[in-house]
Amino acid sequence: MADLTITASAVLPGASAALAAGTAGETIVAGKAVYLASATKKWMLADADSVTAEARKAVGIALNGASLNQPVGVLTGGDVTLGAVLTAGQAIYLSDDPGGLCPLADLATGDYVCLLGLAKSTSVLTVDVQFPNVAT
Repeated sequence: MADLTITASAVLPGASAALAAGTAGETIVAGKAVYLASATKKWMLADADSVTAEARKAVGIALNGASLNQPVGVLTGGDVTLGAVLTAGQAIYLSDDPGGLCPLADLATGDYVCLLGLAKSTSVLTVDVQFPNVAT
């Protein structure tokens, strides 16, 4: 398998969603996994094989697209519709492609495990980030 194919225009938070807002530190597309950079206080794309430890732990899912220094909303917990085909019950992880979401089988040796959440249905992901800080 590969990263989930997300339809950016279909990314929508559920009623139970925990939300955050801020400024994009780079170009971000809705549905991508992001983290908040401590040095700049800007949202950046998370990456499971980044050399920067901070970037390996996603905080949530971007709810809208944004370019550098534009506002971006982030879902940090709860349900999100991704516009992607999910398998109910499947665990979804941070990919080694910046901001990407994938099943566990797509992580390569040396990638850091960051569980983003579990598929609640074929269209909804329940986000509950778990980061044990261990590489595969």
